[in-house]
Amino acid sequence: MNRRHCATAAITLVCALALLTSTGQASAAPVPEPSPSSSSSPAGSPQRYSNADLEKVREQIETLYRKAGAATDAYNLAEEQTKKQSGEIVKLAKAIVEGQTRIAALKDRAGAQAREQYRNGGLPPGAQLALSNDPKLFLDGINKVRQGQQASKSLLTELNQTQQDLETYTQDASANWEKLEANRVRQAKAKKKINAQIKAAEKLESQLEKKERDRLRQLEQDAANAAQTAWLSSGAIKDVSGEASEAGAVAVAFATAQIGKPYVWGAEGPGSYDCSGLTSQAWLAAKRPIPRTSQEQWRLLPRIDIQDMRPGDLIIYHADASHVGMYVGDGAIVHSPRPGRNVTLAGAGSMKILGVVRPDK
Repeated sequence: MNRRHCATAAITLVCALALLTSTGQASAAPVPEPSPSSSSSPAGSPQRYSNADLEKVREQIETLYRKAGAATDAYNLAEEQTKKQSGEIVKLAKAIVEGQTRIAALKDRAGAQAREQYRNGGLPPGAQLALSNDPKLFLDGINKVRQGQQASKSLLTELNQTQQDLETYTQDASANWEKLEANRVRQAKAKKKINAQIKAAEKLESQLEKKERDRLRQLEQDAANAAQTAWLSSGAIKDVSGEASEAGAVAVAFATAQIGKPYVWGAEGPGSYDCSGLTSQAWLAAKRPIPRTSQEQWRLLPRIDIQDMRPGDLIIYHADASHVGMYVGDGAIVHSPRPGRNVTLAGAGSMKILGVVRPDK
């Protein structure tokens, strides 16, 4: 019965991993069936996974969380853009109302001129004076005719321009509404994808026994330490000696004060944070607002060379810019890693670095 129980547990884990990779949520290969560890387990105890098996589980979970992180950034960015577009649409609506009011006023003025000409037999007052036998009145009349013609021409030009502006505003408003609706659809899809990936990763971890989860955490730490050691050995920060700016020091103080608080998707404090929620709030505390997501932080903030790095700078990780941490000096960062983990200090080279950006450059 024990062997049947172990085989069933192994098949469940393998099937879960195979399903995840088939849906495109992760690119890592499915984890093979767990094999017994070199030490024999007591009779009746659950099957233990070898370190090789757990390493594959670790890689799979890491991939799932990283992809979920990228989806979270896309969701946060779409939400931010939607808010901006909503504000823009309100502005356009006001401009349209103002334009309509102006057109109505111009039409009233044009109508008043037309009615005045009609009452005077189709001739403006200046033209009537031009037909007078008095030379002085004649000259004055000519000038008034010209002035009236110019005023009418300017009036019509202004009216036409206002109408064109109104049409442009209307077209822009329609385009923005379409973008807004598209963003809403993308938000819903991103949210659904995020939830699916979180549940998938949590399910993988929940299928492990406590001792195995502890070993998994140790494997995570070992992998991070190995990457950090290799990074430091490469001489990447041999000449890094920059000191934090005044604003950078405030941002570092804020970020490090959050150590121990849990990671939560989309959170930006005060009780929990995701990775970019932590960095954006830290720089907001330094009175330097920056983009909300790690992808936008990478796209919009000034980039600097690692050799010029100083505390407060943001290190962007992975090819898709899906993670960010704040450099605090001595080769370390403060960051919010992933669900199930807390804000913590880590080696700056413990993950694959994409580049460094400086919020106060």
